[in-house]
Amino acid sequence: MPRTPIHPVPDLAGTLAVVTGASDGIGHVIATRLARAGAEVLMPVRSAEKGARAADRIRSSVPGASVRTLPLDLSSLESVAALSDALRAEGRPIGLLVNNAGVMQPPRRQETRDGFELQMGTNHLGHFALTLGVLDLLRAGRARVTHQTSVAARSGSIDLDDLNARDAYAVMRAYQASKIAVGLFARELDARSTAAGWGITSNLAHPGISPTNLLAAQPGLGRDRVSAARRLIGLLSRLRVVGTVESAAQPAIVAATSPDAAGDQFWGPRRTAGGPPTLLPMWAPLADMDTARRLWDVSEELTGVRVGR
Repeated sequence: MPRTPIHPVPDLAGTLAVVTGASDGIGHVIATRLARAGAEVLMPVRSAEKGARAADRIRSSVPGASVRTLPLDLSSLESVAALSDALRAEGRPIGLLVNNAGVMQPPRRQETRDGFELQMGTNHLGHFALTLGVLDLLRAGRARVTHQTSVAARSGSIDLDDLNARDAYAVMRAYQASKIAVGLFARELDARSTAAGWGITSNLAHPGISPTNLLAAQPGLGRDRVSAARRLIGLLSRLRVVGTVESAAQPAIVAATSPDAAGDQFWGPRRTAGGPPTLLPMWAPLADMDTARRLWDVSEELTGVRVGR
């Protein structure tokens, strides 16, 4: 596979960019590119130590970079609210929000502190609460919000009556549902912004297949070893059969910054395995806007976070 070109990013001087999951992997590449373009980058992180190291790496590679961290655990609504409160207290308009963080396939069913299935609670509900929690700052910044979904969302379904998979649980189905929810939320946010004149554009990206840390050893998830799938993907990446972490970050970078990107669009690699970013048609599970509206309502009920509250 030929190397994927690194796409130019316009001048972002004076723009506050918030990137979740930026302490390593794809998120770190995104944060570094935004910093290089002059953005002031905020990395909300679960581990202060890991976040500090990541910020130092950006400063080393981008002299003069403006980058900082604040605490965030997306699996805790209390933590999400604390970050939202801190950002609202600062009052700085947010120009870019990249909802990139996620968890994938814990070895057993787990729940967040608030009783949500871990993948749905972290990948969708945590980001839903964060986005609505800083909605006024996004409106003030006329922000572009980019949401990171997954190739897993090409198929599968979402059960709005059992969003947290309490009645029937299978780890991959739950992961698919969480990433479908990410896509539906992205679309509904853009639709509501357009209807209400919020000035926010919301779009969607997926990274293709690459050796990210989602399937790496994560003792906090109960995974003590790198998964066999992660080892295989790492080998295929070295052989240039699938993408690299650098190439996998490009669709979200384009979706978040390119003048050619707009709201309610879906960006991904030209081929599932990798390739240059391109505009994609919405996958079938992401096409139903009635489901997107209903998911928004269910998400408000579950998180207690609503527009205007």
